[in-house]
Amino acid sequence: MSLLEQLQEAQKDAMRAKDKLRLGTIRLALAEVKQRQIDAQMEPTDANILAVLTKMAKQRKESASQYSAAGRQDLADTELAEITIIEQFLPKALSAAELDDLLQQAVSATGACSMQDMAKLMAWLKPQVQGRTDMGALSQLVKSRLN
Repeated sequence: MSLLEQLQEAQKDAMRAKDKLRLGTIRLALAEVKQRQIDAQMEPTDANILAVLTKMAKQRKESASQYSAAGRQDLADTELAEITIIEQFLPKALSAAELDDLLQQAVSATGACSMQDMAKLMAWLKPQVQGRTDMGALSQLVKSRLN
């Protein structure tokens, strides 16, 4: 079952269960997928949907931290609950050991040895880690490996 079909089934289940938070979060995800489909004039793929879900989770993490800093814990809790729902559709996160193994494979596959090769490394890694790790943290790991 594709990721789009999983989202659509989850939407139906949330409607049946009358789970407003889950339903609203899934509807937002499907709306964003549909918007990207219209903008790009192409059918959504699992990779595109993963990118949308990853972006949504990241936005909600930032919002939750801002709400917490402003003393609005009720809004922060809502954002954190939405993150939990979104993460159910994302693949399992990579462990540090798995990430290190992938980084070693990338270095050997691309022949990267200096910071000038960082773009090659990131291009090789991105499709394999999309939605499974924070790209900012991965970038820092790559930088430390190349230095």
